[in-house]
Amino acid sequence: MSDQASNDAQLLTLTRAARLVGVSRGALQKKIKNGDLQTFEGMVKPEDLLHAYPDTQLEDNAGLERFTHIKDEAFANRVRERLLPEPEVLAERLAGLGRELAQTRALMERYKTITDWLYDKFSEYEKSGEREVKNIMGPLKLWLRHELEKQSTSDYLQSYLVKDSFLRLMTAHVRLLPGRREFFVEGSDTILDAALRAGLSLRYGCSNGNCGLCKARLVSGKTLPMRHSDYVFSEAEKSQGYVLLCSHTAVSDLEIEVAEVEGAQDIPAQTIATRVKKIEQLNDDMALLHLQTPRTKRLQFLAGQSVTLETGNGAEAEYPVASCPCDDRNLQFHIRRAPGDRLADFVFRKLKHGDIVEITGPKGEFVLREDLPRSLIFLAYGTGFAPIKSLIENAMARDAAESMHLYWIAGEEGHYLNNLCRAWTDALDDFQYTPATADVAKSAAALRQVAKDHSDLSGFDVYVAGPEAFLKAAKKLLLDNHLPKNQLMTARVG
Repeated sequence: MSDQASNDAQLLTLTRAARLVGVSRGALQKKIKNGDLQTFEGMVKPEDLLHAYPDTQLEDNAGLERFTHIKDEAFANRVRERLLPEPEVLAERLAGLGRELAQTRALMERYKTITDWLYDKFSEYEKSGEREVKNIMGPLKLWLRHELEKQSTSDYLQSYLVKDSFLRLMTAHVRLLPGRREFFVEGSDTILDAALRAGLSLRYGCSNGNCGLCKARLVSGKTLPMRHSDYVFSEAEKSQGYVLLCSHTAVSDLEIEVAEVEGAQDIPAQTIATRVKKIEQLNDDMALLHLQTPRTKRLQFLAGQSVTLETGNGAEAEYPVASCPCDDRNLQFHIRRAPGDRLADFVFRKLKHGDIVEITGPKGEFVLREDLPRSLIFLAYGTGFAPIKSLIENAMARDAAESMHLYWIAGEEGHYLNNLCRAWTDALDDFQYTPATADVAKSAAALRQVAKDHSDLSGFDVYVAGPEAFLKAAKKLLLDNHLPKNQLMTARVG
C-alpha cells in the first residue's frame, strides 16, 4: 500500500463521519461552513472529526439510535426479515478487512525498518567525533526515541478505529456518480431499497427484476444477487458491469453510475390497486388511512406530491401522500371528515381492512430541492401538515439539512399528530416544533412568530402548505421579511 493510498484510506466521507459520531450530515456541513471542521476534497480526517466533537464517545450510540428509532417509527418501515447481511457478504467483508490489516502491518514494518535505519545512522554520526555533528545528532536521536515511545493513537481514535471496522463489517457505503450522493446498505437490503430509505430518488419500475429501469453501472466494488431477475442485459451492458439495483445487495463499498430523478417531471404516471392496511381514527373528524401497494407495483413518488384516491363507492378525491417515499409500499393519507365529502364519509363509515382503494398519480411540484444547502422552515395549516410531514421525513432520511423548524397552525381539527412532532423534537438536536391554534382568517397573527424567531430568512428554504387564505398571508409575511422568492415553495391543501 502506497503512502498516498494509506492517507486516502484514513479519510472519511461526510456520511460515514456523521454515522460515527452520531450526528446528522447537515450538522457536519454546518461545522465545515463555520470553519470548525476541515475537509479535504469533501472528506474529513478522523483526528479533525474528534477535535470538532471532543465530547463524543464513539462507543456510545445513544444519539444515533434515537435518530434511527424516530426515522423507523415515522416512516413505518417494514420489520426486516434479516438484520444481518448474508453469510457470504459477511465472509467477503471479513476477508477484505483481513487484507487491509495485513497491508497495514506490512506498512508498519516498513516504517519500523526506516526508523531503525535512521536511529542507526544517527548513532553512527554521533560517534564520528565531530563536535558539531554530535550536537546535532544527539538531540535528533533522543527526539526519535521519544516519538517512537509515545502513544501514537489516542483512546478516542482507537475507539473510532474499532467502531469504523465494525461499521464496515455490518454495512456497505455506496457513492452514486456523477452526483456523488452517499448512503449505507444495511443487513440484507437491496441497493435500491437502501437508497430509497436514505431519501434518494432513483429511477425504477417494477422493483422485481423484470423491467430493467433500475439498472446501473458498477464502477467499483462488489455486489451479490439477492433474487432471481428476468431482465436480460445486452452483451455491451454485461461487459460494462451493469447490475439491477432492485435485485442486488452490496458486498463491499461501491461506486455506482446511475440515473437519478431530477424532478417531478421524471416520475411516471401510475395507477395502482392498493389495499387498506389500517384505518386509525385520530379524533372525531380525522383519520389516518394506511394503504399498501402490491410488492411488485410500488408507488414511485417524491415527498410532497399528491395522488387521486378512488374508493368502492365511486368517490374520488385528491390527497397529498403523508408518508415518505423511502417506504413506497406503505402509504399514509390524512382524511378529514367534511360535509358533502363522499370519499371521506366512505372512509369513516364503510371502508375496512383489506378493501381496495385505487390510486392514480403522483402529481405536483411541491417537492424538496435535490440539494439541501440551507436550513428548512415548514409552515402548515390544518391538513396541510400531510405533505409537510412527507417532506420532513424525506429531509430526515436525506440527513442533509442543517436544521429544521416546523410551525403547525391548527383549526378545528387540532394537532392530530402532536406526539409525533414532539418526538421529532426530542430525538433531533436540529429540529424545532412550534404549534399554534388559530382560525384560518386570523392565521397572519400566528405566522408573525416566524419573523420573531428568524430575523434573517435569506438562509432558509421555506415550504408552506394549507388553504389559499393561509398561503396568501404566509407569502406576504415571508417576502416582507426578505425571503427570496426562489426559496419559497407553496401547496394548496384544504
